[in-house]
Amino acid sequence: MSEVNIKEVVKEKYGEAARRVISGAANSCCGGSASCGEVDPITSNLYNASQTSVLPEQAVKASLGCGNPTALAELRAGETVLDLGSGGGIDVLLSAKRVGPTGKAYGLDMTDDMLALARENQKNAGVANVEFLKGEIEHIPLPDNSVDVIISNCVINLSADKDRVLREAFRVLKPGGRFAVSDVVVRGEMPDEVRKSVLLWVGCVAGALSETDYLTKLHDAGFASVEIEPTRIYRVEDARAFLSGQGLDVDALVKEADGKFMSAFIRATKPGGCCAPGCCD
Repeated sequence: MSEVNIKEVVKEKYGEAARRVISGAANSCCGGSASCGEVDPITSNLYNASQTSVLPEQAVKASLGCGNPTALAELRAGETVLDLGSGGGIDVLLSAKRVGPTGKAYGLDMTDDMLALARENQKNAGVANVEFLKGEIEHIPLPDNSVDVIISNCVINLSADKDRVLREAFRVLKPGGRFAVSDVVVRGEMPDEVRKSVLLWVGCVAGALSETDYLTKLHDAGFASVEIEPTRIYRVEDARAFLSGQGLDVDALVKEADGKFMSAFIRATKPGGCCAPGCCD
């Protein structure tokens, strides 16, 4: 699929998810073939009750992430946070509470339905220090050196141009700023056919990077102190209900891909002495 086609598929998929939440229907799970009567091991149980109890129900229902970056990122009062691919706004609203009234949380999304839902959730939550922006994560509509922390929840894997995403993240971070995202990552090698088949479920729409590629791309973008911490390692047995009926040999997938797909917390830092273009303004 081309970059344009992938974006259109992502827009439609997540726009539909937002519309389902607004209509009161059960939300769609991460994989396009998922049966949502089953517990989704990717998106379930990511937030504790103390977090979800202070948020609008629709913000929680709209969550399609693979982790909880707000629980793993170190957010401080007064900081500016940017969520790439903010969806219904759950991580933006949680971040806004943690940075407090002297801080600010931005949410960036390209899907009109999700932005409308997020703004409604902001209104219902009564949170003032939040701004939702329309745009693409490959072209962040914020100035250089304007953000202390970037978070994201299972969105970068959906981009067809991850190098551009990481360069943009580096650009808008202040020197010393932190990159702290949850994403789907591939560990080890496997046949392309198996990788693509499992990514129908675990990667949602587009492709997840390998650990090595993710580390390399972050370093190439200029980041330092890069590390990947697995948070959930997926067993294909978890996905039998999602993969069955798709013309796939699930037993073969277990053998080839078991334990090689994971949600991970990816950390990196923009060096404090950086003098890349715009860095030393």
